[in-house]
Amino acid sequence: MMSLRALVPFRDRQGLARPEFGVFGSLQREVDRLFDDFARSTLAMAGNASLMPSMDITETEKEFVITAELPGLERKDVEISLEDNVLTIRGEKKSETKPDDKNKNVHVSERSYGVFYRVLELPTKVDPSSVQATMSKGVLKITIPKPARPESKKIEVQEAA
Repeated sequence: MMSLRALVPFRDRQGLARPEFGVFGSLQREVDRLFDDFARSTLAMAGNASLMPSMDITETEKEFVITAELPGLERKDVEISLEDNVLTIRGEKKSETKPDDKNKNVHVSERSYGVFYRVLELPTKVDPSSVQATMSKGVLKITIPKPARPESKKIEVQEAA
């Protein structure tokens, strides 16, 4: 199983029902709101959480395969690095505004732009030159071959000279 270190998108908990805590119910709600606001501002400083790509990680006997959805991005918008068994996927989704867009009134703007990072710690030493990455229709696929396991060898005990 892979050990993963990844940025986790903030999950809004406002839709969850909260039990009332008697006379302290309003105080509890206020404390919850303060923590939610703090978490949102912290993630905003670290990068836009809504840009975080959804990923699948699978493993076979021979390789790991990481598949990430990167809608709206092209090959040139994505960088992948591997250092000390830590795989980093970095991308940037740039705004599509044009000079003549300044005169437009925006009624709804839900699309996100900016830089994101995903960081995964791989369980074994991986040869960076063996890693392959492809991208098609906004889906990034990274194939990481597992290193060959050393074969056991029986060592014969010799008579000392």
